[in-house]
Amino acid sequence: MAKPWLPRGKVSLPQFGMTEAQRFLLLATLIGIFAGLLVVCFHITIEFIRWYAVGTLAEQTRMATVLSPAIGGLIAAGLVWFVFKKARGSGVNQAKAAVYIYDGHVPFSTVLGKFVACSISLGSGNSLGPEDPALQMGAGVASLLGRAFHLARDTMRMIAPVGAAAGIAAAFNAPITGVLFVMEEVVVGWQMGVLGSIVLAATSAVIVSRTFLGDEPLFQVPAFRIEDPKELFVHALIGIAAGLLAVVFMKTIAVLRRRLARLPAWTRYLLPGAAGIAVGVVGIWFPEVMGVGYEAVDGALHNRFPWGTLLALGLLKILVTLLCFSAGTPGGMFAPTIFAGAMIGGALGSLADQLQLFPTSPTDAYVLVGMGTFFTGVFRAPMTSVFMVFEVSRSYMIIAPVMIANTIAYLISRRLQRVPFFQMHAREEGLDLPSVEAEREMRRLRVEDAMQRPHAVFGPRTKVKTALELLREENDEHRLVKIGHGMWTWVCRNELEAAAAEGRADEPLEQVIFRDPTPRLYPDIALDSAMKRIAGHPVLPVISRANPNQLVGTLTLRDIHRAFGVDPDADPCR
Repeated sequence: MAKPWLPRGKVSLPQFGMTEAQRFLLLATLIGIFAGLLVVCFHITIEFIRWYAVGTLAEQTRMATVLSPAIGGLIAAGLVWFVFKKARGSGVNQAKAAVYIYDGHVPFSTVLGKFVACSISLGSGNSLGPEDPALQMGAGVASLLGRAFHLARDTMRMIAPVGAAAGIAAAFNAPITGVLFVMEEVVVGWQMGVLGSIVLAATSAVIVSRTFLGDEPLFQVPAFRIEDPKELFVHALIGIAAGLLAVVFMKTIAVLRRRLARLPAWTRYLLPGAAGIAVGVVGIWFPEVMGVGYEAVDGALHNRFPWGTLLALGLLKILVTLLCFSAGTPGGMFAPTIFAGAMIGGALGSLADQLQLFPTSPTDAYVLVGMGTFFTGVFRAPMTSVFMVFEVSRSYMIIAPVMIANTIAYLISRRLQRVPFFQMHAREEGLDLPSVEAEREMRRLRVEDAMQRPHAVFGPRTKVKTALELLREENDEHRLVKIGHGMWTWVCRNELEAAAAEGRADEPLEQVIFRDPTPRLYPDIALDSAMKRIAGHPVLPVISRANPNQLVGTLTLRDIHRAFGVDPDADPCR
């Protein structure tokens, strides 16, 4: 029988006598290496196209500045529409779909299409980013290697997040950021073995990236400091502004995409070109908004722009990104949100400095804090944002201001825009993917939510007739029996009646019951986990973790049904 996902005619890599878990860890390292190499090539290709299209040609005529993103957007979109049809989207939802829909399978043609289309789109100056595509390309590399290693289907489902973390970690040059984003956005349920593989892959990818592209962080950040505790109010203001802008951004995208979808079908082939022209026109006066824009962020970190220019760059970046993404131009959304947040934060900080209401830090401090707030407001990934800024700045001082601003932006975004960005986008594409945010906030039922107060417990020397009388008196069908230190079992009324009918009424229970001790539960155990243990047992003991002899409750299958709101006797047809 052919192995799943193995193309015919291909030979799998040898298993070397390793277990599935061992091969998965080895594979995680290989995924990190190959994903890192692919992202390095992706970065170099974007820079080469950008050097020629936005640099060399634009220096000769302004018309090249206007036409470059339009032509690049049309070519890139055409490749996605007609050649690499599965390479559509920013990349995050596609990697998520690989986990929950396609059993970890990502065609390698998707990786090739993403690489070529996004290189052309971003290199020609369109206002999008490389991180989301890198995430999907990493997932595609992982899927290819997983098929070559003949991984089992359940393991294949978890291979895409490993590659996704490697891809985005290499793109950000930040391993913790890559791991946390996959945890916050891509995968809902976790296994510790998979988490270890994700960390290993992300670290390997960053090592490869730094080997070829240098060990420097994404931005050259000056030393961060807080001049006066009052400036935390400025950071809070940055959080408010970023949260409100994030809501406007997401709602505008939803409205714009719906309206563009109602246009005649032939117009979709022109929309990337029209969006590209808009980017080019803005780029004549504000060239910083073209392309990824990280050079401009680095400039803002070194106080190269006045507050008015920073504000204009942030708002214009949001505008042209709205147009590019809504038009279907290939590329990601991470870089534009980082750019916009950095500029808005820098503008507000610089303005506060000019007003001189109290001592303030240099503008670069507010640029750094703003960098993560708009990101948090749009993607609802606050932990990723905090550690992204921390990895960039390498300063513990930045954590408190970033957490204040991020928390405010997150709460405003949640309050005013209930559906997160990627979930909203997935629904537009007809995908019903699980929401990590909803899963994180869902209340988990535990044993303590369902258990009953314990009844009197029989001892091993309790006589059969005594136990039977008590069960009849209280109309119980079963009761726990303590058989040793921290050990429990159970007895049913019908087996006691059978023993009494055989003339064994005066015998102790230990001579009548012949079964192994039951599993023990604790109040904090998840109820769905307890349901797996209760199979074959009418009742289980719930004991204290501090004292195995202390019975704090009992749990039956009916108790579990009641906690979940299920009536086992109800007839749904009535």
